[in-house]
Amino acid sequence: MSQAAVQNNFAYDAPCDGAGLPARISVFADRASLRDEVRGELSLAGFRPGLSEPVAALLDGETLALGDAVVLVCPQVDAAMMAALARLDMRIAQSGTPLIVMTSMGALDDVFACLEQSAPQILVDSGRAELTVALGRILGVVSGRRVRELSEAEQMTLLRLTEQVEAIARKIDGFADGGLDDKARARPALEIVENQSAVAKPPRLPDPQLVRAIIRHRQARARFFDAALFADPAWDMLLDLTAAHGEGQQVCVTSLCIAAGVPATMALRWIRQMVDQGIFTRVEDTNDKRRAFIELSEASREGMARYFASMEEPMALAA
Repeated sequence: MSQAAVQNNFAYDAPCDGAGLPARISVFADRASLRDEVRGELSLAGFRPGLSEPVAALLDGETLALGDAVVLVCPQVDAAMMAALARLDMRIAQSGTPLIVMTSMGALDDVFACLEQSAPQILVDSGRAELTVALGRILGVVSGRRVRELSEAEQMTLLRLTEQVEAIARKIDGFADGGLDDKARARPALEIVENQSAVAKPPRLPDPQLVRAIIRHRQARARFFDAALFADPAWDMLLDLTAAHGEGQQVCVTSLCIAAGVPATMALRWIRQMVDQGIFTRVEDTNDKRRAFIELSEASREGMARYFASMEEPMALAA
């Protein structure tokens, strides 16, 4: 499917609700200055500001009107914040209201664990560029329209288009701030294919030390070339989870975002897409409900094992 076709499928009018009025977006943040800043961005984008409340207001009951969409800012997470996030997660899951969460890398694991059902857009240490793009992604919902279901290939194409837009937006922000931001280039998700030449007995995953050596050599390229030239978040995360599985380690979402080698907001979109497609599996921490881990699905473990088994001299990769 061409990029132009995808763009046409997602071309919407001004952000209006079903009645034709500008969509109303509520903002929750503990700092008044943050609420005012976000509301200013919403007004510039053509939205109507809705509620503007501290996060604790989400604990006041189900009568609180959320509006057409919600932006929640939580750079830090404590027990009260986690309770509010859990309640918001349930309400959003029931109503289908679009949710954008702006957080920090330090709070990401807690935020990710709390928002299991609502499929939010999570922006990590982001600026106005990422917020603008995130607002653009919800226009189809708040305008009362519905997008047809996309195939997996079309979803990946849309994901790459979104990342290209974000890269441009970050670059513009960088110029405005007198600096430069990182760029990232996406790759399609792993396609697991049966290896007809493989032996009847399923191969095993390689020694995790070999996989770690491959990861180190991949990362070493950034010492000599622009790291954006090699950005491949899907493969880097697959390698990291493969090594962790062999080591008997569980991988939190923050660690996986770092392994992806791209901005955390972009890595989170890849994680969500790969969970949706059954490549990754989300696993709750049985000892700490505030945490969640990501691991390879059974099919992905088999796919990675067959990949390494198909290589005649896998140890040459670590040379």
